[in-house]
Amino acid sequence: MLSTVLIIDKRKELSVKYKKTVDEADVNAIIARTLKDAIVQVQLLEPDLIIVSDSIEEELSVFCQKIRALTYNTRPVIVALSKSAEASDRISVLESGADDFLSEPVNIDEFKSRIKAHIRRDLESNLDTMTLLPNEKYVRKTLKRVLSSENQAVLSISINNLKDYKTVYTELAADKLIQTFIAIAKSALAEEDFIGQLSESEFVIVTNKYGAEKLAEFLTFAFDTVAPKFYSETDAKRGYMTLKGDRYTGMRVEFVSVLIGVLLDFSNISSVDILQDKLRSLTKMAKIPSGSNFMIERAKLTASDSVVQEFWNKNICIKECDESLRYLIRTALELQGYDVQEELGSKNFSQPAIVIYDCGEEFASLEALRKLKNNQEFVNTKFIVTTSIHDKITVLDYGADLYLPKPYEISDLIMWVEYFLKK
Repeated sequence: MLSTVLIIDKRKELSVKYKKTVDEADVNAIIARTLKDAIVQVQLLEPDLIIVSDSIEEELSVFCQKIRALTYNTRPVIVALSKSAEASDRISVLESGADDFLSEPVNIDEFKSRIKAHIRRDLESNLDTMTLLPNEKYVRKTLKRVLSSENQAVLSISINNLKDYKTVYTELAADKLIQTFIAIAKSALAEEDFIGQLSESEFVIVTNKYGAEKLAEFLTFAFDTVAPKFYSETDAKRGYMTLKGDRYTGMRVEFVSVLIGVLLDFSNISSVDILQDKLRSLTKMAKIPSGSNFMIERAKLTASDSVVQEFWNKNICIKECDESLRYLIRTALELQGYDVQEELGSKNFSQPAIVIYDCGEEFASLEALRKLKNNQEFVNTKFIVTTSIHDKITVLDYGADLYLPKPYEISDLIMWVEYFLKK
């Protein structure tokens, strides 16, 4: 996406000349001819660079002080233009907050080169050291400009299970995985598109709204195609990872996937914070049991004053042969505020978020577990398998999301229930 430059200049002929020169430097230039209009544009667009001439009604040094105070969070580059060549004037303006001072008439080639150099340095100061992508501060500034756009779309991208992957395969392997995804994304972006980084596992792409869906489809497909190369032969063959360490030793973890939320309409969004919340919600909705996926919110008609409430599944099913242990688990869960059922498929309960499944010492029970996992009714259900069969890999291979050998502490079981519900 092009950087944005604000030119504050009352003179029509010269301001248009500067705009044309800046546009030739692959930068989006906007002209403000009055101080009032300039302040509005600064707050609305948060330009990367401001060119201000002494043709304005206010003294140049005073105006630079005001602009610097107004933009202390975003800190744009300020280039001052003046008919004066006096050293005292240069010093006064530079000490008031300007980053550069050019005496008019300027050499157009030098002017263009200076603007490009300032833009390049501003961008480089906002790059993540590992990914070399614009950081959160720069991304938020870009998203603010998108709110006033009609032809752009935003893709919110989350690398799911990256933290677990890093635990199993080290931070270096996780960095290489992220760099591979970025290379895939950059290969699909047009020159005017933008990609930035919000956190270690969250990214944002701004692109043309008419190609957003195809881009999301390509990114999910391409990532799932290359992802198997980042796992060991054993993990790739069985289709999941197992975490290491005493606490996680029996936990089955799905492979890393890409989740994408796509927003095409910003007409009802008034701030960057609301935009980011909406994008994160869309990204969460894209989650499926395994593999990458994307979710698109299109413009839709709703009744006036309609309210959409988020559904939170707190249903937990217990399949435990020991009656006293079953009662103890049920009581502990109900005290935590969960809705507990003891019969899978009960008409009085909706699909459970978690099933605590006791296999005892029988491998035949594991066959029943596999059938349940393959049932579409339980596609989003997590299975915590408690068993006296001390064979972690076998239990996980049959479909358990967590292997919890007996005997275990009730507090540990409650901890795992909370862990899966938060995820």
